[in-house]
Amino acid sequence: MKNQAASKNNKQPVALVTGANQGVGNEIAKALAANGYQVYVGSRNLSNGEKAAAEIGENATAIQLNVTQQQSINAAVARIEQEYGRLDLLVNNAGISHAGKPGRPMEEVLAEGRATTASLDEVRAVWETNVFGVIAVTQAALPLLRKSDAARIVNVSSGLGSLTWVSDPACWAREHFGVVYAASKTALNAVTLSFALELEKENIKVNATSPGFTATALNNFQGTDSLEVGSREPVRVALETDGPTGRFTGPDGPLPW
Repeated sequence: MKNQAASKNNKQPVALVTGANQGVGNEIAKALAANGYQVYVGSRNLSNGEKAAAEIGENATAIQLNVTQQQSINAAVARIEQEYGRLDLLVNNAGISHAGKPGRPMEEVLAEGRATTASLDEVRAVWETNVFGVIAVTQAALPLLRKSDAARIVNVSSGLGSLTWVSDPACWAREHFGVVYAASKTALNAVTLSFALELEKENIKVNATSPGFTATALNNFQGTDSLEVGSREPVRVALETDGPTGRFTGPDGPLPW
């Protein structure tokens, strides 16, 4: 049974953005709401999500969502189904760069991500959110996405995940390619392409996009681009209802896998 909001405007597009209480996810949620979407602001901590949704306005609704807990995922999807009966856009934005204490300098995080010395516990923790969480949320949301006339899935990745770019001797980021965060984004790209190839026949579009080196909690706010700049490409891809599928793009255009 749909709620009053749904019955008032059944044609209003519905979006779910994971990790939307801050950073790039929050900017994406703001842009979607401003473009007429009913946006579910996914947040591990519901009170943080409620604060973010209140700041966005009437088109935003907070929803508790921990992408590493299947029960939380199932409850979120069930709520969206009850209230709107479908999902037009899923933005898998939730991600972590490490599993240590908040506020660690980026240099320390990168050093501890090196393949020869990285803690397997940290690898598992980061991949649980950045890779397995995306698979879990996408699989759970698919029944609702299949009820949309223009379903899209956008996975927020990173240029660091590009094997072609990082393997180039001229790439400035070569020394930062570790098995914790960077490799998780390579895996996410593979997951993106896998879903894109399988869902293409159903006309469900799946793409990966990189915000670039944006100053967020992910890098202890040491990025060089503002949130506004970093969110432009993810927002563009999210709003593109008639675009391609199976693509990986960044602020400057297409990126190599």
